[in-house]
Parts: sequence; structure tokens; C-alpha cells
Amino acid sequence: MITLKKEDGPADLDGVTHLSIGVSWDPTVGSSGGLLGKLKQKKGTDLDLIAIAMQGADPVRLAGLDSLDPLGNGSLVHSGDNQTGKGDGDDETVTVDFAKVPSNVTAIVFVAAAYKKGSSFQSARNVSIKVYDATGGSSQQVADIWPSLLTSDNGCAVAKAMRVGAGWKLQVINETGKIKQGDEHALMRFAISK
Repeated sequence: MITLKKEDGPADLDGVTHLSIGVSWDPTVGSSGGLLGKLKQKKGTDLDLIAIAMQGADPVRLAGLDSLDPLGNGSLVHSGDNQTGKGDGDDETVTVDFAKVPSNVTAIVFVAAAYKKGSSFQSARNVSIKVYDATGGSSQQVADIWPSLLTSDNGCAVAKAMRVGAGWKLQVINETGKIKQGDEHALMRFAISK
């Protein structure tokens, strides 16, 4: 079993054929309380988990938002957009089947973001990002990443899977930053910078 910590640097994914990353969050009432606060909680908060496939320094495919299988072969699959954070367990997941990832993809950057206009990390609570070894069809948690609640940023670079020879390594990043909401190019530039 692998264990992943930011301080440990890139971890070899030897023996890991499938990797899943999931993000979960709970909607918060916020400081308004009362009826307005209850309506905001009922509406929920929309955070997004996005995986960006890189070819060298160039982003070439994006899993998430409205693209669930951007490589078209099941190698990088998003579970779909949860717009409220309601429910138990992970609200959005991305699963990588390393054997199917095309050879021109050299890295995959995973980003959690308050991407859509009007969404924010401040309107969510208990934001948690989990990394699973999903080899063999079972999911064994290998990392739990908690971005800071004090940030006013709206993006968190979670982790980066990098092709190294015939294998892969995974680096936990857990760095926040600002992304212009609704701008895919800004999202990709944020991923490239990590």
C-alpha cells in the first residue's frame, strides 16, 4: 500500500493500476442565518473537481465540468457534476486507468475549484479531498487532503500524476490560488503553474 504526504515528495505508483481522487464538501448556512441562510444551504454550493491531461507543458484534455470521458477510452473518467455538496461520501470523483492513458499524456493535474460564478470555498465547509488506490475494483484510501479554510482563493491544486518511464508517480500539491471563474484558460494556466 502507498501512503501519500506532501512532505514526502512524489510517490511511486508501482502496482497501482487505477487511481481515484474524490472531493467532498457540505453546504453551509453562512453568516446570514435565518430564512436566507436556510435557502442558501438548501441551494448548496458548487465546487468542481477537474483533471487536466498534460502533454509536456500543454494542457490537452479536461475531465470535469461537462466532460466526463475526455480521452474517449475510459482512461480518465469523471463521475459528473454535483452542484450542491449534498449527500454522503465523495461528491465528485475522477478515476484514472493508467494502462489506457495515451502515451502522449505525460501528466495529469487534479484541481478542486469554485469554478462557476457565484460559487466559493467560503460557502462550503468540511472540504476534503481523498486519494484512493482503486486497483482491483476496490478503493483503499491512501491520502486525505484538507485545503485551508482561511483562504480567499477559489482553486486548490490537489495532486499531479507524472509519467516516469513505464510507470507513474503521484505528487501531493495542496496549494491554493485564484482562478478567474468561468474561464477554462485561466483554469488550465493554474494547472500548468503547478
